[in-house]
Amino acid sequence: MKRLAPLALAAVLTAALAATGCSLDSSGDTPAGTVKVVVGYQSKTINTVTAGTLLRAQGYLEQRLQKITERGGAKYQVEWQDYDTGAPITAQMVAEKIDIGSMGDYPLLINGSRTQANERSKTALVSVTGYNPKGALNMVVVPTDSTATSLNELSGQKVSASVGSAGHGTLVQALSRAGIDPAKGVEVLNQQPQVGATALESHQVGALSQFVAWPGLLVFQNKAKLLYDGAELNVPTFHGVVARRAYTAEHPEVLEAFLAAQLDATKFLNDKPFEAAKIVADGSGLPQEVVYLYNGPGGTSFDVTVKPSLVQALKGDVPYLKSIGDFADLNIDGFADEAALRTVYGAQGYGDYDQAKASTVNPSRVTGTDRVCGRSVDGAPTAGELWLDGADRPEPAADATCLLRAVAAAKAKGTVIRAAYIPDAELGTRWFADKASWLREGQTYLPFTTPAAAQRYRQAHPAAVVVSYDQAVTEVRG
Repeated sequence: MKRLAPLALAAVLTAALAATGCSLDSSGDTPAGTVKVVVGYQSKTINTVTAGTLLRAQGYLEQRLQKITERGGAKYQVEWQDYDTGAPITAQMVAEKIDIGSMGDYPLLINGSRTQANERSKTALVSVTGYNPKGALNMVVVPTDSTATSLNELSGQKVSASVGSAGHGTLVQALSRAGIDPAKGVEVLNQQPQVGATALESHQVGALSQFVAWPGLLVFQNKAKLLYDGAELNVPTFHGVVARRAYTAEHPEVLEAFLAAQLDATKFLNDKPFEAAKIVADGSGLPQEVVYLYNGPGGTSFDVTVKPSLVQALKGDVPYLKSIGDFADLNIDGFADEAALRTVYGAQGYGDYDQAKASTVNPSRVTGTDRVCGRSVDGAPTAGELWLDGADRPEPAADATCLLRAVAAAKAKGTVIRAAYIPDAELGTRWFADKASWLREGQTYLPFTTPAAAQRYRQAHPAAVVVSYDQAVTEVRG
């Protein structure tokens, strides 16, 4: 990975805009007396859905703006622009062509730095869409036939990543912790996610480091296997919303309507995660099983509040920003501006903003009763879910062993299993049960997102033995 000069990085952003193949939903010229708002989003970055795919599909923003019109206010026209990464959204905001956008934490940092030189393009971080307190939203995957079991084995190889993205930032941090110089130890190919996925499948690269939903998608499609879980960094990662200050100063009611609409979408997702996953799947083209992996209970924490831990994590990302280019210093405390969100939060009846901001509990957790083990789940951190074909919604499982028993029972009846989800026993990352690395310790079965995680557990628990997923299902059936 080479250090990029400012002009070179600008070229990267411009190239990303040209290569993204963005789809524009434009109504042409804006009628006189109509206020236009252009929203940039990423339909396949499913932790921004409450400010993008789900928000758009439900029409919450248009509904909020229509209420302003009905009260005697202006008329509004919303234009949605869909991109693959945050870089082209930032390029368009620099050009003052996007008013509100959503992206991951590292792109947010770049956005704040790149836009601040011009008062018309200067942005503020106004809300969060979703976060993971440990960093599990970014992962490194390798081809299914790769023999690599740790990051150290990537030394000297080509790795695909979108430079400036959250996935790339995680790769840089992870390599550094593993004792590998990110600039010399591997050759990073700056590729859009879909290009990198093709490169991985054709073995043009030894690994791919990306943000959600790409790792889960490739693993679900049996095109890759997980090598590194970003949760190992134990550093929060998140996605958020930025808005151009000049635009929101001229149209503060638009920002308030957007934030109220985002709250609508967040409540809908947390109240009805399965239904929301179907809507997002239809809008993004992603399999619903993959969307529900991240957007389902126990996955991403969808919480709009700008938490101190997330702001602090953004400050910790500054060295990464410096490593890829000569960016202007960014006052992150000034960049994070939650004033409008705080006002809207209270006005919409969501309660005490500061209390919500202080909470780190995932608003969406697995609940109900495990019918196989006969136990109440009630948001237990070990709880998973089993999605059977034809079922109205997934069934809760109290823990990994109970999930395996439910899978065995379904298989015995010949029922097709759409997906089985279970949290990693070490890091808590929600993952596909059939793609996990399994151990058996006595009569207890333990799932891990990666072989490295399972090996760490075995070092501390030598009695634990390796079992395959199919073997574990057979054993619990017996």
